[in-house]
Amino acid sequence: MTNIAVIENKISAVKKYLKILERYKKYSQKEIVENIDIKGALERYLYIAVQSTIDLAEAVIAYKDFRKPATMSEIFYILNEEEVIPSNLTNKLAKMVGFRNIITHDYEDIDYAIVYTILHRGLKDIENFIKIISKL
Repeated sequence: MTNIAVIENKISAVKKYLKILERYKKYSQKEIVENIDIKGALERYLYIAVQSTIDLAEAVIAYKDFRKPATMSEIFYILNEEEVIPSNLTNKLAKMVGFRNIITHDYEDIDYAIVYTILHRGLKDIENFIKIISKL
């Protein structure tokens, strides 16, 4: 069973990866694509940030004893059904699960325009999610 300490630890982990990702905002999309070390590190940290967000959402579902999800994306829809997060945030976080799957399985097909957009705009969605969960 999940308790508050588990949720707090998961929030801390997500924040840690968001802070690391801030370092990569200084690079242009071209610099990211052309530098294999930056590209690889950024992909990995984005993967971990999204996975940590998924883990946090799963912990909230377990703590609140909500229904069990059949897929990772469904985690965020359950939180929306239970009125924990709004619909617009639900859809954005579900899309991040899709992005995580691309990094995991279709890494040769990564669109770096999307990576760059997530780095500069999408991380705010994770920050908003953390704020909502912290208030629970």
